[in-house]
Amino acid sequence: MQFSSICRRPAYQPRYIAKMLLAMKLSAIIVLFACIQVSAKSYAQNVSLSEKNAPLEKVFRAIEKQTGYVFFFDHRLLDNARRVTVEVKSASLEKVLELCLRQQSLTWSIVGQNIVIEPADSKKNTPPATPLQEQQPVTGRVTATTGEPLPGATVVVKGSKTGTQTDAEGAFKLMAPRTAVLVISYIGYKPQEVLAAGKQPLQIRLEADVNKANEVVVIGYGIAKKSDLTGSVSQIKSADITAQPNTNIMQALSGRAPGVRVMQNNGAPGGAISVRIRGINSIMGGNEPLYVIDGFPYNGNPTFLQPSDIASMEILKDASSTAIYGSRGANGIVIITTKSGRKKEATNVEVTAGYTIQSVSKKMKLMNAQQYATLYNEQAANDGLAPYFTKEQIDSFGLRPGTDWQSLVMHNAPIYNTSATVSGGTDKTRFSLSGGMFLQDGIVRNSNYKRYSIRGSVEHDISKIFSVSYNATLTRMDTRSQNSGLGNRGSDLISAMLMAPPTLTPYLPNGGYRRLTTAYPFISNAIINPMIPIYEISDRLKGDRVFSNAALTIKPWKDLSIRISGGIDNLNDRSDYYANIEPSTNSVGSATVRTVQSTSLLNENVLYYNKKIGVHGINVTAGFTYQDYVRTSMDGSGIGFLSDVTKTGSLGSAGTPGVPASSYQKWVLLSYLARVNYTLMDKYLFTVSVRRDGSSRYSPGNKWSTFPSAAIAWRAIDEPFLKGSRVVSDLKVRASYGATGSAAVSPYQTMNQLKSGNTIFGDALYTSMAPDIVLPGNLKWETTYQADFGADVAFFQDKVRLTADFYHKRTKNLLNTVQLPASMGYRTTLQNVGEMENKGMEFAVDVAVMKKAVTWDVNANISFNRNKIVKLYDGQDIFGNTFYTGSLNDYVNLLREGQPFGIFYGYVETGYTDKGNLQYADLNKDGKISADDKTYIGNPNPDFTYGLNSVTSYKGFELSVFIQGSQGNDIFNLNKAATLDLGMGLNLPADVAYDHWTPENTQAKYPKITRTLSANMSTRFVEDGSYLRFKNIQLAYNLPLEKMHVKWFKKAQVYVSGQNLITFTRYSWYDPEVNAFGSLMAAGAQSSVNQGIDYATYPTNKSVTFGIRCGF
Repeated sequence: MQFSSICRRPAYQPRYIAKMLLAMKLSAIIVLFACIQVSAKSYAQNVSLSEKNAPLEKVFRAIEKQTGYVFFFDHRLLDNARRVTVEVKSASLEKVLELCLRQQSLTWSIVGQNIVIEPADSKKNTPPATPLQEQQPVTGRVTATTGEPLPGATVVVKGSKTGTQTDAEGAFKLMAPRTAVLVISYIGYKPQEVLAAGKQPLQIRLEADVNKANEVVVIGYGIAKKSDLTGSVSQIKSADITAQPNTNIMQALSGRAPGVRVMQNNGAPGGAISVRIRGINSIMGGNEPLYVIDGFPYNGNPTFLQPSDIASMEILKDASSTAIYGSRGANGIVIITTKSGRKKEATNVEVTAGYTIQSVSKKMKLMNAQQYATLYNEQAANDGLAPYFTKEQIDSFGLRPGTDWQSLVMHNAPIYNTSATVSGGTDKTRFSLSGGMFLQDGIVRNSNYKRYSIRGSVEHDISKIFSVSYNATLTRMDTRSQNSGLGNRGSDLISAMLMAPPTLTPYLPNGGYRRLTTAYPFISNAIINPMIPIYEISDRLKGDRVFSNAALTIKPWKDLSIRISGGIDNLNDRSDYYANIEPSTNSVGSATVRTVQSTSLLNENVLYYNKKIGVHGINVTAGFTYQDYVRTSMDGSGIGFLSDVTKTGSLGSAGTPGVPASSYQKWVLLSYLARVNYTLMDKYLFTVSVRRDGSSRYSPGNKWSTFPSAAIAWRAIDEPFLKGSRVVSDLKVRASYGATGSAAVSPYQTMNQLKSGNTIFGDALYTSMAPDIVLPGNLKWETTYQADFGADVAFFQDKVRLTADFYHKRTKNLLNTVQLPASMGYRTTLQNVGEMENKGMEFAVDVAVMKKAVTWDVNANISFNRNKIVKLYDGQDIFGNTFYTGSLNDYVNLLREGQPFGIFYGYVETGYTDKGNLQYADLNKDGKISADDKTYIGNPNPDFTYGLNSVTSYKGFELSVFIQGSQGNDIFNLNKAATLDLGMGLNLPADVAYDHWTPENTQAKYPKITRTLSANMSTRFVEDGSYLRFKNIQLAYNLPLEKMHVKWFKKAQVYVSGQNLITFTRYSWYDPEVNAFGSLMAAGAQSSVNQGIDYATYPTNKSVTFGIRCGF
């Protein structure tokens, strides 16, 4: 390696450090030169040069090629150097150097095979020479505790100016006295001192610095040190994101950041995730946070990203940090930063590979064949009917348990996850290129998710003024789904799996499918054979996404920069549904094809100004952004095919073609933004931000709205009364207040819309257009006002760090549908109907328990949130969807003033009548059970959520344990509705067989077995959804490559991890971490109200992963 390359100051290194290192290096060389007393003969060589008006560095390189000498200099010394014209033939090296430098403010000296260039006045303060006999070569290698080399680490002889930097492999070599002490330092790691006289080469491992106050986090339109933040921001690092095989990177947020609740809506491969930051804020507008990927505001859930490509995720929670995103900041912001190369970094290759085996998290205990037959014979007797099964049949069922439909539908399924990344950089360019493959088979047969991705990024400094960057992600996703959810009496796959009689087999003796609806005269006419949707229905979604952005950065002078960027997010989806011709279901073949194309374009123009004047510091961000979004779709269908060969490939051959459909949607968002950060004496911090958004979605006169915020913070640790404290090592208190918004309306909802219909004139049928039944409203923006008070404190030299936040949010101008009088000619309209509030507390703590041979770090967090509906339109309640299960037909969730969002509303069950029927409380004392007797029976919102992560390391071994949980939330288990739907021949939980009402067992868990049972949505279905889960347990081993004498690896780690292996809960069904209707949160008013319901949901899984991570 050339010395000139390692003397360049890294971009991230503070200037005073660079100056100090430069002085150390040059002074050390001068000392060696004086001691060695080299004569001219030692470097006498002939040089021939012919250069005209050439840069000095170019001349140096020409001399290096001819002589083999290496120039040692700081590149900044040549910034103002004059160009050189020189013409010599076979001249001595000394003469050539004199000719080249005679008009420069530089001098030269030769040490060994090195030519040292330094300022002409630098020799005035040259320290005394060190005797030659005290010098010796010292070699070594600097790595992190994981074994990863640390290129660019500084190695300095303590008390001297002698030093060097490590190369790309972390290796170094320098001359030092035998008794010297070396000081090794690297940004983000603790400095370490070692004796130069140790065994060569020295093996030095640096520990990561736990002082998180100096860490850099990404914020809206910029970056900041944690110590300078005035807002509430949580950070999730790459190691936490890749700790387990997540289909969706949002799963990595679960339990790792205070104030963030992640709900797995179902366990299907590629299944949707719901994320809530500090509660629910909107009825219609959706409650997902805004995802900002490398500066691009993304509309949707970022399932297309590969976890190994993520460098960090920052969660912005308070108004001070989110107001810069204006009308899209009410639900919080998740900023996702992808990985990039580093300057002056040798090319690195990182490869990860993992194999996961999944199994269902829990298997339901259902009745066996004999229990089933006995139970339904009892139902027949109770209803005055003849027995369905003979004694001989029941006895024969006792010889075998019957069909295990769960084992036929579900199985152990693998995940293959591989990725590779190549990254590196030079002085002016840094790059990263990665590719990945994620293949997941679902635990339900014939369901799967495949993702293939390629990502590239490059940044290049064209000059000191101009730099450019570009990154792009290409992703292909392929999902095969199985129908689940919303099926009553076994009409969908999951409910059929649980309700199909164990006395029946799936196949007839001739190999055909058994038709369950006709198997028994008492069975449900809706139940399907679970094997048919698995093997005879294909439901696939394929999508290709291009996500890219490019930027030009201009730095006209030191304190000012301008960033002009543009991006595109383009998605092409195609879904193909085909049901084979199947006589047992009367299917004649049906096909549906849907294509969706969406494009979002973004342009941002942002100015940054950063200035420090004495004790004053000012940072200004200002900009203008434009984003538009266009979505089109087309649908085609057909029924009645002669063959299954073409499936969806020939809709025209359908006997009955469907009516084609198409749609078009567009919106535009225009924004102006500004933020000013002011610091006084680096301890009094002030932030003011504002964003003005104009949206095409809103009514004329209300298209524009302004979202301001202000924040203050006080770094009390810098006050005299705390400086030098042995207990408190950091203390900052902060407060913020501001407004953010939510674009809660879809395009065109504020316009007069027409709907199509059919009209007959004479004998002909014509298509007609008429005004829609929805009256357009003059709508205002939903706006959330939030106050936040927080503190960041550290104790015992940052061994313990605590963050606390207290917040209060109030959302005004909530949008929802309002019923209108029939006389108006419209049924409904959209109006700003009310207000909602969230208030809570968040705490996070990081503890470095041990930092010796054994290292042990623990971090934990806990969050409390209370939600309340403050005001609704004329005090009118808002109801959730009505659910029909066969035995039940009613809504579950309710919005009411003074109550939490989506509270469960129903009847209070008080036991059984003397006939064994269900009995409910007559709350209004009118002598009858009616809707007036309904009350609050449960709350889907948790009292608190929490997470704990423990990482222990010892001699290359690393054990991490991650625990996550929720406390106090209820689940409405609609799956249990089947236990009241008696007489339909449905299989039921095993305890129904022995714990139902009889005259001898009047305190039973279940009512009398009769088809005449009358049931209501009641407390019977409300269960405690609290749980504590060992989300991930991982044991990893970093291979000792040096001891193994393996040179071609920089690092290698093997690991085994288990996900969701242990769960403590009282919930009776598959999994408490469920929200069957979470994916409908933005679909409309009623859908968004549905919370905490479990109904025939695709089961979640537990898994074990074996993997390797290595670097070259």
